[in-house]
Amino acid sequence: MAPIRNARVIFNSIPAPNTYPEPGKTTVYDDSHTIDLETVPLDGGFLVKTLVLSIDPYMRGRMREPSAQDSYSPPFTLGEPLANVAVGLVVRSEHSAVKMGDYIYGFLPFQEYTVVPDPAHIRPDIFRILEAKEGVPWSAYVGVCGMAGSTAHHGWHEYADAKPGETVFVTSAAGPVGGTVVQLAKADGLKVIASAGSDEKVSFVESLGADVVFNYKKEDTRTVLQREGGIDIYWDNVGGHILEAALDAAHNKARFIECGMISAYNGEPYGPRNLTHIISKELKINGFVVRNLYPKYRDQFYKEIPPMVASGQVKYMEDRSYGLESVGEAIVSVQKGTNKGKKVVIVTENNIGKLGKDGWNV
Repeated sequence: MAPIRNARVIFNSIPAPNTYPEPGKTTVYDDSHTIDLETVPLDGGFLVKTLVLSIDPYMRGRMREPSAQDSYSPPFTLGEPLANVAVGLVVRSEHSAVKMGDYIYGFLPFQEYTVVPDPAHIRPDIFRILEAKEGVPWSAYVGVCGMAGSTAHHGWHEYADAKPGETVFVTSAAGPVGGTVVQLAKADGLKVIASAGSDEKVSFVESLGADVVFNYKKEDTRTVLQREGGIDIYWDNVGGHILEAALDAAHNKARFIECGMISAYNGEPYGPRNLTHIISKELKINGFVVRNLYPKYRDQFYKEIPPMVASGQVKYMEDRSYGLESVGEAIVSVQKGTNKGKKVVIVTENNIGKLGKDGWNV
């Protein structure tokens, strides 16, 4: 076989502090590389064709100087491909753990084909051979059935201490993490207040069963929380002013689950001015990184969530971009919140799966 293109997306430059990444500058699409699928040495490893890539908010924190220590994830390497969770198809294998035709989930570079020496090289804590028995689209395995869904599932079970009749406030509720939290909370018998950034997203979150949903760009968060009588649990994906409003609305002994603070990823961080509530209200604040909860909850997650997605018991919304050349804009859309649901990049349409009306899986 003649060599074929092996395009990739390179981390080309570090964006200035408090700015958004720039497609074509921060990230660059490069189609100059080729690969011979039949003769490229595997050296005991396996060759993977990338099908779908996950685009996540935390990736902005990896676009930094190697010496900077202000993120829980290592920085991207300048001149090398970006990397994140992905689903791929094994097209050749010399490794006993995988065979040709297997669909795998793991950390892959943003390129069309990759020789993987061993599953340990693509994050052994998340590497998984996927099965098609649930009939779930492969793209869902980088979202609601992957890292995003795991974040919601693991964090909720570890920190919520939820009791029927309590009230939870969920931010970024139309996203893959927030949307899953909404549904887990409703299943546990809670009243759910949820915020989203557009009327379309509000409609989607309402379809998930949330009791009170508002567009935070049109309604004041503090006013809504006060009107609804305060909160017992806060799932935070935003930080900043919204965190401050949640602190004001918190009941005594409320639990705060600090999952993300996207308000600070591309702009000057805002520090809440009412942190004394943590003491006076005896609040329990838990920040977490999902990988540290994988050993405890991973098997439970895969047993529960994919079948619930397949049956429609758990719904999600997906925003697809196509081709590696779309990665730069996809990253910016997630940082600005213009994406509609879980942002994925379809690299190769290989039985990825169909979506319902408006990208909803309902």
